[in-house]
Amino acid sequence: MAILNTNEMMFTAFEPKLQNRFLMFIDGIPAYLIKKISRPSISFNEVVLDHINVKRKIKGKANWENITCDLYDPVTPSGAQAVMEWVRLSHESVTGRDGYSDFYKKDIRINTLGPVGDVVEEWILKGAYCQAANFGDMDWTSDTPANINMTIVMDYAILNY
Repeated sequence: MAILNTNEMMFTAFEPKLQNRFLMFIDGIPAYLIKKISRPSISFNEVVLDHINVKRKIKGKANWENITCDLYDPVTPSGAQAVMEWVRLSHESVTGRDGYSDFYKKDIRINTLGPVGDVVEEWILKGAYCQAANFGDMDWTSDTPANINMTIVMDYAILNY
C-alpha cells in the first residue's frame, strides 16, 4: 500500500502564465504590432517495425508545426509594409526572383512575461520564414482595426527557460 505525500494532496499556490503577457521579436517588424501568436508545437512521425504477426512502433523524425501570428496594421509604421519587406526577401513579385534562404530565414524570439514584466519563458524559433501572409479584409460596415495574419514556418524551436 502506497503512502500519499501531503504535499501532493494539498493545494499549492502558483502564478499562472497569462496569454496576454508576451512579446514577440521579429527583425523588421515592431513588437507592438504583434497581437496574437500560437506557441510552438512538435509532433513525431511513427515508424512501424513489422515482425511476423506483431508490430513494434518507434519514434520517427520530429516535425515542428507552423505557427500563426496576427498583427495590427496601423497607418504608420505600416504593418503591411513591414510584412511585405520580409516576404520580398524570399520572393519579389515584380521580377519573379526568389531569394537565398540565408536572406529570408530569421531567428524569432517569443518572451512570456511575468506579472512585473520579467521574462519567465523564452522560445527561439530557428530558421523561421513567412510561408503565408493574409492582409485581411476591408469593410465599409465595420469599424474594427485592420489585421494581418501570417503563417510562419521554422526549422526547430528552443525553449530556453
